[in-house]
Amino acid sequence: MTSSGILLLDKPQGWTSHDAVARTRRLAGTRKVGHAGTLDPMATGLLILGIESSTRLLTYIVGVDKEYTATIRLGSSTTTDDAEGDELGKARPAAVDAVTAADIHRVMGILTGAIEQVPSAVSAIKVDGKRAYARVRAGETVELKARPVTVSAFDLLSTTPVDGYLDLEVRVECSSGTYIRALARDLGMGLGIGGHLTALRRTRVGPFRVTDAGDLETVDVATALIPPADAARALFPVVELDEQQAVDLGHGKRINADAGTPASGPHAAIAPDGRLVGLIEFRGVAWKSIVNFPTDTP
Repeated sequence: MTSSGILLLDKPQGWTSHDAVARTRRLAGTRKVGHAGTLDPMATGLLILGIESSTRLLTYIVGVDKEYTATIRLGSSTTTDDAEGDELGKARPAAVDAVTAADIHRVMGILTGAIEQVPSAVSAIKVDGKRAYARVRAGETVELKARPVTVSAFDLLSTTPVDGYLDLEVRVECSSGTYIRALARDLGMGLGIGGHLTALRRTRVGPFRVTDAGDLETVDVATALIPPADAARALFPVVELDEQQAVDLGHGKRINADAGTPASGPHAAIAPDGRLVGLIEFRGVAWKSIVNFPTDTP
């Protein structure tokens, strides 16, 4: 039987998230593999997969905050807000040269915090049932509505002049649903010279870091898997169960809480043997299961 667990992969450039899932299915010998948020083929970095019953954790991983490093090219805007699109406009080299570090930090500050962001037109957001990027490729004009996102950090790491452009190395910490391509576009617009993304690397998803990820080409799935209980401990507060409570939860029964009102939101319910029984929430006066895990989950 294939073990259940969470797999951290360092996706190389050129691979789609679907490619990574398909390869992992072959390596793990199971069809039950899913991912917690796509990465564009151009992007590299942390891709989180769930195998077997641990796919049930992916819903909760998708919504956590993320960290990226990226290269933004100032002085040029494109149809896709990244290097894969056609150039829409190019600023005069003198205008690019006139941009100062203070200017960049000022606009970065405007794009930091709780902001309203218009996603890139080539995003996977559905418009009347069809992906926005599919409509763009079909020649349609797509206008997406702004949506609230949170950019916790937008840091300038370095600047490099390149053939009339200015390349910025940046670090971004943000909420789920934030488009780094849109940040590149809006930074360029705010500076009046245009901008687009030329490189993107996801370095963290919630508590999981790319430094702990395996290489997609060489990973040994069996040894690289994070057991579901360990993954849940990293993601949620923990409720340690006694043996009877573990049995009761497994049968769908509610269990009483200790004195006081526990924190809201999902908690990881761990059996005395270290097994993840499920995810639970405090409802009224007792804990109620919201996701159960099979008793044979390793």
